[in-house]
Amino acid sequence: MTNGIFNVPLPKNEPILAYEPGSPEKKELKAKISEMKNKEIEIPVIIGGKDVKTGKLAECRCPHETKHLLGVYHKAGEKEVDLAIQAALAARPKWAAMSWHNRAAIFLKAAELLAGPYRAILNAATILCQSKTVYQAEIDSACELIDFYRFNPYYMQQIYQQQPQSSKGCWNYLEQRPLEGFIFAVTPFNFTSIAGNLPTAPAMMGNVVLWKPASSTVYSAYFIMQLLKEAGLPDGVINLVPGPGGAVGNPVMASPHLAGIHFTGSTEVFHNMWKSIGNNIASYKTYPRIVGETGGKDFIFAHKSSDLDALNTAMIRGAFEYQGQKCSAASRAYIPESIWPVLKEKLIATLKNVRMGNPEDFTNFMGAVIDQGAFETITQYIDYAKQSPDAEIISGGKCDASKGYFIEPTIVQTTNPKFKLMEEEIFGPVLTVYVYPDNKYEETLHLCDETSPYALTGAFFAADRFEIIKAIEILTHAAGNFYINDKPTGAVVGQQPFGGSRASGTNDKAGSLINLQRWVSPRTIKENFLPPLNFPYPHMKEK
Repeated sequence: MTNGIFNVPLPKNEPILAYEPGSPEKKELKAKISEMKNKEIEIPVIIGGKDVKTGKLAECRCPHETKHLLGVYHKAGEKEVDLAIQAALAARPKWAAMSWHNRAAIFLKAAELLAGPYRAILNAATILCQSKTVYQAEIDSACELIDFYRFNPYYMQQIYQQQPQSSKGCWNYLEQRPLEGFIFAVTPFNFTSIAGNLPTAPAMMGNVVLWKPASSTVYSAYFIMQLLKEAGLPDGVINLVPGPGGAVGNPVMASPHLAGIHFTGSTEVFHNMWKSIGNNIASYKTYPRIVGETGGKDFIFAHKSSDLDALNTAMIRGAFEYQGQKCSAASRAYIPESIWPVLKEKLIATLKNVRMGNPEDFTNFMGAVIDQGAFETITQYIDYAKQSPDAEIISGGKCDASKGYFIEPTIVQTTNPKFKLMEEEIFGPVLTVYVYPDNKYEETLHLCDETSPYALTGAFFAADRFEIIKAIEILTHAAGNFYINDKPTGAVVGQQPFGGSRASGTNDKAGSLINLQRWVSPRTIKENFLPPLNFPYPHMKEK
């Protein structure tokens, strides 16, 4: 079936289910959580569609209930990586040759499966494995991933529709070729949707992929692989290779067939990967594409004309939803001294009503941080603030790992705009506030722009339109996703393409045509219908 010009259905964002008392979705999800929690699973390395068990095991545990074992997974090493590269390259010719609309159909089917029977599975896995509340799981592992699988095929079609002009007597056309080799997708723990998008966006464009999920969330990744298999993704197109960074990453970087990296994670790891590619550049068959989203030190900046209730809500949600473990989470705030006393009271009063605990209890607003390493790092920052003469903890500050990795939502007030907690990424439920003099408003806007090396997300609050315009201009490069009178989190596919620059990444905007364009190599073809038959040009004739 090739004699037709096919159109991907116009995508719409997946509605967010409410999980209200008595709702069918709540009953179904509660049952699925119970079922999955009471069944320990064994997760293999998946190479060429086949399960590979290395015997080198690691555990999958609930961050909020660390004594509970969800399962174990087999760790890949150099041998498995080499086999996965061979399997990917073997699958590549047939996959790359498949018509684009057939590739699109696989992911459109995955979206429908996820909107239906897999919704409870992925949400339950995300709640159990990543300690997300039901709402945070729903907007991530259900809605956002569904949106990726609906919108990306639409963007793929738009890329293929881009064609050059033709002059008389010839026809120019443009084809978008998959990259030569394989793509290495490295995904983080904090978003199941990112884990599901980073390997599939390149695959959708005809590429083959090795996927290394975060070690703490192999559990969720396994169910994404099951979803893609049921949707009809051919064996070998995406190969799951969980394991330590060096054991998996080093042989990948050494392969001459590496064609690209799709990465979300820490800035330090991304730097090291870029350096490795640079050191190996002469050995690759093609220059690898490097697409990465890394750290953030995301801000909320308030003008004295701000709506205090809206600002209070944005600070609570922006800083503490999912325990502050979003790349976009508000981590620093700049508040004018004229509104700070009232806002401070609102923040403290609001936090008294914030419940933290097991996310399997749907009344909780927060769960646990992801693992012991994160717990220790975040508590070190809190301890630093407690001991510093430049800071005061005005709310929270308690940490308890006796049952799970729980850290209270913590607000630190500092008198030093260059305080350590204002500059460094913490990736936890800690918001540091600098109260600035009203007469130094514009100076503080510049300070906000210059303080952090990152430039991922930021939010500005004001009622005064002139001040909004001024902030947009001064903070032009401070955030790749900029919000006006809203929290700096919650980007939606098709509405706010996501990504930042500076130390926050390459800003290739997941959830847009921009990202998919990175996974193809265009070829221009000119067909001349009436080629010249003699070499001389008219100007060569004698007078």
